[in-house]
Amino acid sequence: MSYADRLRAREREVGRPVRIGLVGAGQMGLGFVVQAARIDGMEVAAIADIAPERGVRAFERAGRADVRTDGDLAAAVELGQAVVVDDALALTRLPVDVIVDASGVPEVGARVAFAGLLAGKDIALLNVECDVTVGLLLSKVAAGLGRVYTVCRGDEPVECKALVDYVRDIGFTVVCAGKGKNNPLDPAATPDSVAAEAAAKGMNPHMLASFVDGSKTMIEMAALANGAGLQVSRRGMTGPYSTVDDLNRIFRPAADGGQLPEPGVVDYCTGPVAPGVFVVGHSDDPVVVEEMAYLGMGPGPYYTFYRPYHLASVEAPLSVAQAVLDRTPSLAPVAWNAEVLAVAKRDLAKGELVDGIGGETVYGVTDSAEAARAGGHVPLGLVSGARVLRDVPAGTVLTAADVAVDETTTIASLRRLQDRLLQGEPVRDLVPA
Repeated sequence: MSYADRLRAREREVGRPVRIGLVGAGQMGLGFVVQAARIDGMEVAAIADIAPERGVRAFERAGRADVRTDGDLAAAVELGQAVVVDDALALTRLPVDVIVDASGVPEVGARVAFAGLLAGKDIALLNVECDVTVGLLLSKVAAGLGRVYTVCRGDEPVECKALVDYVRDIGFTVVCAGKGKNNPLDPAATPDSVAAEAAAKGMNPHMLASFVDGSKTMIEMAALANGAGLQVSRRGMTGPYSTVDDLNRIFRPAADGGQLPEPGVVDYCTGPVAPGVFVVGHSDDPVVVEEMAYLGMGPGPYYTFYRPYHLASVEAPLSVAQAVLDRTPSLAPVAWNAEVLAVAKRDLAKGELVDGIGGETVYGVTDSAEAARAGGHVPLGLVSGARVLRDVPAGTVLTAADVAVDETTTIASLRRLQDRLLQGEPVRDLVPA
């Protein structure tokens, strides 16, 4: 049965649809609300946004007029009314089944995910920035509590992970998995420098800056590496220009004429591959090579498997269905192979504060988790609000000697627990902490 059939059957059996609490009614959140409203068997029951009017407008765009912002909101949800709150943690106290975070803010994602899991909710993130910072801990906590923690479908890491699974399932070796990057890489991009383009596209300039400066691509490929058990071949990956036809020529080991230092890695390219995702698989069995040639897949032994699109918030409800019906994640860390490190976007002066992802001061670069630990580097997801300890030249990959992270944040606390988890402490001993 399809998810659509199973969701309808579940609603008949339980007597109500799957209830979703959504954090953030911006571009991604609005798309999610409207699309979920078109799917039988699920509904966005509550929205949390620091600007509640955005939540009200999102419900209105989805055809809901019964919006409540005060009174007994839990009772309102039980009655099937739409609820809007200004505090994301309030969702953990409402009778919803799944909390979807579309804030894109690592600290918000960490607070909501951890509190939501402890409150018995499944967690689905449209917030990969949080996942690449503390996703392993959240995934382990979820498993220990019998809940599901997942990154949502529609984001490139999840759609590429599905392609990785397919390639492995049919017996090919994954050489490289990755995505096409829409924008030419400009690490110096800031909200001001992309403001005109952002306005023309109806985008938040901080979001567009995080795309153009490469941070988003680095974050997404780190999430893919951790979720698919792949590696990062070198800091920043290779990032060449490629067409779809050239993917299996470029993303093969250098020993075979490609650009990869080694197989089994994540990477990205610029060019007309975007907005798709790809996997380069390998098989040198003569029978398979002959069959693949007959099927129009080329001479081998490297083959391109390509999905030409990802549908962002339009596909994200699939992860809610998978979590509730199958009790499995679409993507969650199975290892901690990759980190996204913070790099000074400009000269930073002692005493100033770092503004975070898509801002004026830092951008992200992917590296292996081993190299990040060895260098004492600071994860990008932790640097918002960090204080600069000494003058730092532009291009410096920041370390704990360069910036002091705000250790009072939830994400910093969870990161400390995750570091202990990676050192071998069992999660059951960490959760009470």
